[in-house]
Amino acid sequence: MEYRYGSHTVYQIEYHFVWVTKYRYKVRSGEVAERVRELVRQTCEAFEIRIVKGVVSKDHVHILVSSPPGLAPSEIMRRIKGRTASRLFE
Repeated sequence: MEYRYGSHTVYQIEYHFVWVTKYRYKVRSGEVAERVRELVRQTCEAFEIRIVKGVVSKDHVHILVSSPPGLAPSEIMRRIKGRTASRLFE
């Protein structure tokens, strides 16, 4: 068990997220899967979100993250999916 420390807090908050492609199309393979993995890592580093475990499959992504207490789960996913999707489509 690993605790994280803030200026006035000690916390261990972990969320398990799963998201799928539209109609479960199997589009995440090869270079696309590598790019998704890279973009998720970059986004998490930018917002101080630590990835505990993660898997990029052909039609879905599993990710277990540890985040600061000031970030709501919906905000975490908005940031990860928003940045990943916009940069992936470029």
